[in-house]
Amino acid sequence: MSKNVNIDWKNLGFSYIKTDYRYISYWKDGNWDDGSLTDDNKLNISVASTALHYGQQCFEGLKAYRTKSGKIQLFRANENAKRLNSSLRRLLMPEIPVDKFIDACKDVVKANEHFVPPYGSGGTLYIRPLVIGIGDNIGVKPASEYIFTVFCMPVGAYFKDGMTPCNFTITDYDRAAPLGTGAYKVGGNYAASLVPHKLAAERGFTDCIYLDPSTHKYIEEVGAANFFGITKNNEFITPKSASILPSITKYSLMYIAEKYLGMTVYEKQVPVDNLDQFVEAGACGTAAVITPIGGIEYNGNLHVFYSETEVGPVTKELYRILCGIQFGDIEAPDGWIFEVNI
Repeated sequence: MSKNVNIDWKNLGFSYIKTDYRYISYWKDGNWDDGSLTDDNKLNISVASTALHYGQQCFEGLKAYRTKSGKIQLFRANENAKRLNSSLRRLLMPEIPVDKFIDACKDVVKANEHFVPPYGSGGTLYIRPLVIGIGDNIGVKPASEYIFTVFCMPVGAYFKDGMTPCNFTITDYDRAAPLGTGAYKVGGNYAASLVPHKLAAERGFTDCIYLDPSTHKYIEEVGAANFFGITKNNEFITPKSASILPSITKYSLMYIAEKYLGMTVYEKQVPVDNLDQFVEAGACGTAAVITPIGGIEYNGNLHVFYSETEVGPVTKELYRILCGIQFGDIEAPDGWIFEVNI
């Protein structure tokens, strides 16, 4: 590492830490500027910015990993760029060229290389790209100017004592409308989840599970993560819906399940009344990779999958392989890894 920072790598949580530099680029008169690094972690924007009034903003989340040899790599950053552009199109915001997105992430990692946790600590450098509508606006219409910024912070291993199964409850709330913004990474979806999460936590659950907003018959998301289940027939099943955020972690696990573990993979509707088809279940996303699901409360009953205290063997293996790829211990499929040249 190029500099020493006073961080207890083994006890990092998932919270904001101000690092040295972040990237910022402005869109005006139909074009993005070249962008640059800045040591200022404040944004100076108009009080009339569309991001503040009409939710014209979206973001991404990805990580940089330090390998055993000391190299630093990004995991499937091109897929984050594509998903960000999907969100931008939905909100009538200007797209970010994929190369610009990846270069911005790399530049931020290089400038903050000393904040990348050491190999073996379980920590990573979390990267947050963000696009917001700015300028002097008051009508409900797209902004005339935009900011694309990328910042980062070191975060710890999600599971301090290894993976532990968590219990969830089905909520009556919806996180998104049937033809709304559920499939896009926009702030409004997360704002809508705050109350149901609070209610679930007050009852002792890790979070809540959302059903499809049209019929409330099918599982959609687990808090802010995607759901998957493992059947006794060696099948990996994950919900399919137009209002689910397409998790890059989920699609990576689908590939691993099929190509590495020889499982049959399905992306299809998952009826909440048919939980007993699964012998293991989990939630997946960037932060935890996999959160094992011990049980799901539905209609007053707790349906337990593999165990409330032990992680199932398939879930363990999926986690091991994916983390191995991310940290460079297992050879990655072509195009999954982007090395950051320090």
